[in-house]
Amino acid sequence: MSVLPSTMSRCQPAAPVLRTRALRVVTSPDTLPETVGSALQVPTLSGPQPYANLDHAASTPALRTVKDAVDRALETYASVHRGAGYASRVTSAWYEQARAEVSRFVGAREGDTVLFTRTTTDSWALLSKALPGRTTVFVFGSEHHSTLLPWGRSRTVRLPVPQSPDDAAALLEEALADHPARHRLVVVTGASNVTGEVWPVARLAELAHRHGARIAVDAAQLSAHREIDLAAWDADYVAFSGHKTYAPFGAGVLAGRSDWLDAGTPYLFGGGATTAVTEAGTAWATGPARHEGGSPNVIGAVAIAAACATIRTHREAIEAHEAELLARLRAGLEAVPGLELLSIFGDDHDRVGVLAFTREGWDSSLVSQVLSVEHGIGVRDGKFCAHLLVDELLDDPWQERSTTAVRVSLGLASTAEGVDRLVRGVTLLVEQGPAATWVRGERGWQIEGEDPRDAEVARPW
Repeated sequence: MSVLPSTMSRCQPAAPVLRTRALRVVTSPDTLPETVGSALQVPTLSGPQPYANLDHAASTPALRTVKDAVDRALETYASVHRGAGYASRVTSAWYEQARAEVSRFVGAREGDTVLFTRTTTDSWALLSKALPGRTTVFVFGSEHHSTLLPWGRSRTVRLPVPQSPDDAAALLEEALADHPARHRLVVVTGASNVTGEVWPVARLAELAHRHGARIAVDAAQLSAHREIDLAAWDADYVAFSGHKTYAPFGAGVLAGRSDWLDAGTPYLFGGGATTAVTEAGTAWATGPARHEGGSPNVIGAVAIAAACATIRTHREAIEAHEAELLARLRAGLEAVPGLELLSIFGDDHDRVGVLAFTREGWDSSLVSQVLSVEHGIGVRDGKFCAHLLVDELLDDPWQERSTTAVRVSLGLASTAEGVDRLVRGVTLLVEQGPAATWVRGERGWQIEGEDPRDAEVARPW
């Protein structure tokens, strides 16, 4: 049961109290949640095969509980915080219930603000706009571009890629000591999107606070795999994306200290972000409404809340599933001759289910294409929007190594059979070469002859 908060008025007085049932499907915590599309068959040179989804770090499939929650929410879908009609009242209540669910998921403290955004990238763009004037931002070169770039070069202190957690702490301590400022923000990833390695967030938060700085954590690669806990970390802000957390529909989250957000320039000027507009000026709202101008993505909020609730219920089963697959993947790839697994802190460092590798003599983009068309496997190749890190990890003064890598990323749609198929596919490629003839053109590697993936697919509408 829940109540629509009267403080969340958006251009209209709040609707009266409304009680609604939770948008949650209760299942056993010992079971793995089901994803949509788990029976997907994909075309390959040898005919249709079950899709081996090993690309969760880019986007995760939707959970079945997310689809069910969205289907139910669409039955009463209407405007948020604006209407007196029954459908608007239900929609408004569920939107705020979604905020409360996400607040629990991130371990928010009393007084923290939880904002719905579009993505992690959007969250950092919002926070960058809300920072106090002349804030100095400290960020490691190993970060994803969405965390590395939005602050502006003039106020960013860019730290080198560290060699170990101790090195990361030492580099940050030195930088904070050398760059005093009234307002300072450290931005760090929770887990690398290239190597999957988990960063010492609580340790870096303690260090930042000791120097009077705040810390923001990029949890985009952590949210689907490990617990997020603002309070336990003693972190100031956290951001993550729904599309990497088994929830589609373009929703993201920024959560954390309210003071900078309440004082910062509203992110979107428009309806809902104001308390009054007169000829004399505009009075802006505080709290979430200040930065959620316009009609919010209520279905995205419902989707991400349903995903958060499901992950919290099944966390132990999810972590056990991924740990088993990761051990299987590492053992298989380490047995492939000449394969190099990339690492920032060392091969034994804790990581979520993400691995990147190169193989001398093979272009990473060709490897990913062969795995797709010959084996029905989805992986990713390139620099993964982390160019500085990949360039550092693949640094070669003789220019004999690949400049890009292949990334394998595990999740709920990954299976032991898919992992074994990937290892066999890479082994076959290394030992025998591709089954088909491939040529490199303006659009990259293309198969000589008909590509079975080019078959026409009916539109979903």
